[in-house]
Amino acid sequence: MGKSRASFIGVDIDVLTMDETLERVHEAMRTRKRQHHVALNVAKFVKLRSDSELRADIACSDLVGIDGMGVVFAARLMGIKVPERVAGVDLMQEVIALCAREGYRPYFLGARPDVLQTAIANIRRRYPSIEIAGAQHGYYEPGDEMQVVESIRESGADCLFIAMPTPTKEHFLAVHRDQLEVPFIMGVGGSIDVVANYVKRAPIWMQQSGLEWLFRVMQEPRRMWKRYLVTNAAFLVIVARALVGIHPPISKV
Repeated sequence: MGKSRASFIGVDIDVLTMDETLERVHEAMRTRKRQHHVALNVAKFVKLRSDSELRADIACSDLVGIDGMGVVFAARLMGIKVPERVAGVDLMQEVIALCAREGYRPYFLGARPDVLQTAIANIRRRYPSIEIAGAQHGYYEPGDEMQVVESIRESGADCLFIAMPTPTKEHFLAVHRDQLEVPFIMGVGGSIDVVANYVKRAPIWMQQSGLEWLFRVMQEPRRMWKRYLVTNAAFLVIVARALVGIHPPISKV
């Protein structure tokens, strides 16, 4: 894993800049030696403590990017020298740009059919020369999963962006990761919605100050307020206890 690895309250993270992360991604695609990337934010950190499948997905990954400013701030409080946040949506867009420059071919899996179609149209408009290996929306029938896996494998894609929710993505990778034969794999959550312009990102100052969650609540108050209230409160308790030397146990379930 190299010298970039650090332990943050029992979870391994990679302390890298965006440029350093992109170097790892480029090396993976150039050599076709698999790198599985996970973006760690506050919600995922809290959830992994009770979700064994998510915990295993992170433990088996090759790169754990620090996606949330809450994790950045807390890690720095604990003496971990985090240079910057490497947001998953930003990394995905940088990798797409890299593909366009270097001739690598991305595959997109997940999101609603209309959202995925719009996102790909936007990518092609921005990068006319890009060659997309393939795309599959996330609403296929369970019985079609092996056909989807075969489609990805046969495409010869250099990178795979998976826009599926947790734990669907984790289960898919746990079962099929070794069959996909894609050198760079990255879960991107709702990033496809951002590329499709279906979801707006917070202003830069909110992203940098750790208030991006508040912007999400303002956009979707009914759906998001309780999730962020509970998750952020749980995270603050975990961090506070860790700072005084009390490490809450991680569920074995």
